[in-house]
Amino acid sequence: MPNPDNRSDNVEKLQEMVQNTIDNFNEAKETAELSNEKDRAAIEAKNQRRVESIDSLKSEIKDES
Repeated sequence: MPNPDNRSDNVEKLQEMVQNTIDNFNEAKETAELSNEKDRAAIEAKNQRRVESIDSLKSEIKDES
């Protein structure tokens, strides 16, 4: 039997995901300051993807509210 589709706490979960992603972004930014050029470029690319993810999550929160 499939699990019921309970989305009652979706907004809360999405908000937590946004906060975790922001925290990871900030930690990576600090790490990038101490990294070599190659690693810094990789971190900056990943942080750009994090920004895109945050935007998508915020849009989804808006849709769920």
